[in-house]
Amino acid sequence: MKFLFTFLLVPFLSASKCGHKKNSTESKDTAALNDSIPVCIQKLIDDGNKETPSNAPIQIDEYLYKGKKVFFFTAQCCDQFNMLYDDSCKAICAPSGGFTGRGDLRCTDFDSLAKHIKVIWRNSHK
Repeated sequence: MKFLFTFLLVPFLSASKCGHKKNSTESKDTAALNDSIPVCIQKLIDDGNKETPSNAPIQIDEYLYKGKKVFFFTAQCCDQFNMLYDDSCKAICAPSGGFTGRGDLRCTDFDSLAKHIKVIWRNSHK
């Protein structure tokens, strides 16, 4: 009888994951995104995706720049600034992009000082 009870209990516990069931609609990308970037950066992405046409960046990279974690937003297209934000979503500068491709000239040392950490988000819709 104990064997039968144990045999029936194991599949039940495995299926329920003891109350830690993950939402089946949440993708791996969304879960990784939520763990990787500040909430305000996620809000910038969400706000850009709500616009028609979407103004969300095509990629966000994490860098270490002047001893601080920063986020580099690569714009979708031509002549747009590629913006650099701190972890509080304050715009720091535009290291590249724009009409000249050289950004807004407020952080011309970005290429030489910044250390790329990782790609933290890529727009899969573009």
